[in-house]
Amino acid sequence: MPGPLDGIKVLELAQIIAGPFCGTALADLGAEVVKLESPEGDASRRISQIAPGESKAFHGLNRGKRGITIDLSTAQGQSVAHRLIPHFDVFVTNVRPGVAERIAMDYDTLVQLRSDLIYLEVTGYGNRGPSARRAGSDVVVQAYSGLLAGDQKVDRNGAPEPITASAPSDYVAALGGAMGVCAALFHRQRRGEGQRISTTLLGAGLALQTPWAGDVPVSDSILIEPLRRMMSEMREAGASYGELIEARRSRPNQGKAFRIYYAGYPVRDGAIILGALTPQNREQIRRALEITDDPTDDDDFNAIGPQADAVVARVEEQIRSKLADGTMDEWIARLDAAGAPASPVNWLEDMADDPQVVAMEMMPVIEHSLTGPERQVGPLVRMSKTDTGTDRASPPLDSDTDDVLREHGFRDDEIAGLRAAGIVGSGTDD
Repeated sequence: MPGPLDGIKVLELAQIIAGPFCGTALADLGAEVVKLESPEGDASRRISQIAPGESKAFHGLNRGKRGITIDLSTAQGQSVAHRLIPHFDVFVTNVRPGVAERIAMDYDTLVQLRSDLIYLEVTGYGNRGPSARRAGSDVVVQAYSGLLAGDQKVDRNGAPEPITASAPSDYVAALGGAMGVCAALFHRQRRGEGQRISTTLLGAGLALQTPWAGDVPVSDSILIEPLRRMMSEMREAGASYGELIEARRSRPNQGKAFRIYYAGYPVRDGAIILGALTPQNREQIRRALEITDDPTDDDDFNAIGPQADAVVARVEEQIRSKLADGTMDEWIARLDAAGAPASPVNWLEDMADDPQVVAMEMMPVIEHSLTGPERQVGPLVRMSKTDTGTDRASPPLDSDTDDVLREHGFRDDEIAGLRAAGIVGSGTDD
């Protein structure tokens, strides 16, 4: 059964994570996505290569696409791309600021070639303001947005330690972009007009901190302003980054009591995470752990009072000592029986064979023409009436250039001439 975006054609000029993951999300919804690469290819092809121009990272971020190679640094290459644009509904890019204009792939140029084009640009900071022209990557925007400092991790040298298990701003910006494309397609269906869409890593980084970002004077005057003054004074006094983080950790914080039931603890054979979000969840954990003297959910408990930290520390140590005396399986069984949210801390390399992942078919097998069968993370969304996901693997560099050009009106002799001139193709032809 075709996906919900069946018949929609997307041209993607993007690399690394945010743009490519957006393209994959659209492919999972049924769109035909053609990835346009330079002769050198997407830079993620060379991250821990498993074969020349092929990497696990590239395969995961680019499944579901066809691939073409055009040298957009040349006027002739730009002309080739411009001939394709009228045939595509959506254009997705995350090139650096100024690059789209330099290679004539900016919105103002392309909308002249198709007036109802939907043009998505993913940038670091946005298209206006003092940082608009700055280069941005996920880790850079983690720092700029406050996300990195908010995670409060410091390495042994006192330097900020980035979030490295994922690239959170990249992925959120990508999904926001896919959401914007779907909304723009719906708008075009109703109104007959395309539009320019933008999503930013900075906006994604702030969105990830929504409960704590912003300015709410009625609460911030008590909780945030004293912190802001303290941090300002410490910076003026020359405090190090590590000292600043330690000061933030030690400040009065009404969330400390919440976090003792929303945290990780060691057990005899590994670690588990407790994930209580409600008083009911916390009571479920208390029952499972047989804790009877925790007052932190009582109506008269003052979470920022002078005795709060000592109470929280006592309860936290009680939880820690109890959990340390059992195994993962033992505690998960007791917590599950109580209905409490908890999980063993699993390792990513084991997840492809995890029984729940297998039962939900979250990592389907895809056959790659160069590397054979692979299990890749599948679609984020499942739908009851339309299929999602794809059985198409990531494209080898230059794998579909001739076919795509031919399908869009280029003659065989034209294609041969463009290859001979180095305008299309990867430059590795025999």
